[in-house]
Amino acid sequence: MVTGPAGAIEVAVDFPDLNASVEPRGLALVAHPHPLFGGTMDNKVTQTLARAFLQLGYVTARANFRGVGATEGVHDEGRGETDDLLAVLAHLQAERQGNQAYKEVVLGGFSFGSYVQSHVATRLAEQGTPAARLALVGTATSRWDVATVPKDTLVIHGELDETVPLSAVLDWARPQELPVIVIPGADHFFHRRLTIIKQLVLQAWLGRAALNGAED
Repeated sequence: MVTGPAGAIEVAVDFPDLNASVEPRGLALVAHPHPLFGGTMDNKVTQTLARAFLQLGYVTARANFRGVGATEGVHDEGRGETDDLLAVLAHLQAERQGNQAYKEVVLGGFSFGSYVQSHVATRLAEQGTPAARLALVGTATSRWDVATVPKDTLVIHGELDETVPLSAVLDWARPQELPVIVIPGADHFFHRRLTIIKQLVLQAWLGRAALNGAED
């Protein structure tokens, strides 16, 4: 439990299976879909993102939004939820103060969680501590004001998403010249497509690491 602006926040933290002499790659914070429509940190897409980050070597945290599980407070349309995720991040980093591995922060979000994470990323950038990268799935651009995101953000969407039409995501991404990866035949909840999401995250992160190494 982490103390947040509206009370206690329930957080699940998973640690990668690393050799004792190897530091974690960083800290990954993953956000779940809309709490008023059954979204929790145990959502399957949210867990898939978390598993991908764990495999990449990140300490991974998932937090229940206000009013979900043991998290206190009431739904705040993303404003308070943004404050809460920033509080969780600050708490986890303070717990391990001085550990350089926790200074690299990556953000993942699904649906409503992608909207919240876009604003978490904005706030972190304003504070001078920008997130290293974002992975957004089922980005809820037709329902909320998703913020502009960095150019290397991984955006994954389902071709047959009935909740957030693909056209709405493309309209949001187009002015940013931001690529969108479309999973053919996938709906909003990516039934039977979760493995593809995990593979795309791994490829995006490992591919960039290999490219950086080649450039060095």
